[in-house]
Amino acid sequence: MSEPRGGAEPRLRRELGLFDAVVIGLGSMIGAGVFTALAPAAGAAGAALPLALALAAFVAYCNATSSARLAARYPASGGTYVYGRERLGDFWGYLAGWGFVVGKTASCAAMALTVGTYAWPDQAHAVAVAAVVALTAVNYGGVRKSALLTRVIVAVVLAVLAAVVVAAATSDRATADRLDLGAGLADAGVGGVLTAAGLLFFAFAGFARIATLGEEVRDPARTIPRAVPLALGIALVVYAAVAVTVLAVLGAGGLAGASAPLAEAVRAAGVPELGPVVRVGAVVAALGSLLALILGVSRTTLAMARDRHLPHALAAVHPRFGVPHRAELAVGAVAAIAAGTLDARGAIGFSSFAVLVYYAIANASAWTLRSAEGRRRRVVPALGLAGCLVLAFALPPASVLAGASVLAAGAAGYLVRRRVARRVTRR
Repeated sequence: MSEPRGGAEPRLRRELGLFDAVVIGLGSMIGAGVFTALAPAAGAAGAALPLALALAAFVAYCNATSSARLAARYPASGGTYVYGRERLGDFWGYLAGWGFVVGKTASCAAMALTVGTYAWPDQAHAVAVAAVVALTAVNYGGVRKSALLTRVIVAVVLAVLAAVVVAAATSDRATADRLDLGAGLADAGVGGVLTAAGLLFFAFAGFARIATLGEEVRDPARTIPRAVPLALGIALVVYAAVAVTVLAVLGAGGLAGASAPLAEAVRAAGVPELGPVVRVGAVVAALGSLLALILGVSRTTLAMARDRHLPHALAAVHPRFGVPHRAELAVGAVAAIAAGTLDARGAIGFSSFAVLVYYAIANASAWTLRSAEGRRRRVVPALGLAGCLVLAFALPPASVLAGASVLAAGAAGYLVRRRVARRVTRR
């Protein structure tokens, strides 16, 4: 098993077991997906929404499998930044890390804005900033405290979603006619389904949080490969149940046009009293996702700072709490600024593109594993790589342009820094 570079650097504490790792993954995925991605995905895929969900889940499975095998081999903070660096070279590791940090920082802003929109629409940006500050403080106190809070959040959200599914499924408004996949595919076309799958992939990307916490998981070679598919499988079951029942009640047009689709679904199902409960669930879910996002981004920032791709001061680990406190504060500050200034929909599209590129590099890294290193069939990383690239470029053009521009800027910065370093060395 390979250890991270920089052996003299202080290490993080291994405090997370299988249950906590699964819960952190669920906290990331459920908050991001159910309350933010279903409506725009329905707008792209129509009644073929379940097909798009299945495609997104399949690509996520390939990515999860590749990531789990790599995480067991390289149990260090940083996720695909570490895998790409070790398997493909410094540039590809850097590009993955850069894409993850900027993409997921945008996701932090989107989740914070979701909290603000549901909790206090007139002051959404102010509430969003406050949410980032509060959860950064929670993470600063140690990953164990974060995991305990995530347990509570996941339990509350699952209970709310179960109530939504029961209310929608037992309603007289739910009809199977609204689930005509063939008609939906004919209306939306393959392009519409691919676009929807790219948007829904945003909802599955939370399993990466398990891998990026590799340095804080006990027995990572055993725990991570088990935790990733477990979290992904539970999330898929939840998404499928919610998507099918809400689509059956609202129809594709109603779902696509709803600003708060789950609240609208329970109202249409004849249970309007569940509306406030759903809003509370949305706030709690977004908080859970934001909590895990800050955890994951700060750990990748830590890994990049250790290799001096980011300021080395960010590599510090708190002597008491055992967390990368400077990285967490830096990520929290940038996310707070973004939450106070950005639009949530734009942030989600940009994040989806950057994260799909991130996983494309993860699959390419997994392709290079030998049988003795945990590789099984190469078809999984091959399909994952192809799927990530197809979904990334099927996203709305504005998202593709913004994501590609930021990744290109990061790559240019890397190449300039390398050239300057070589000149200094020659002198």
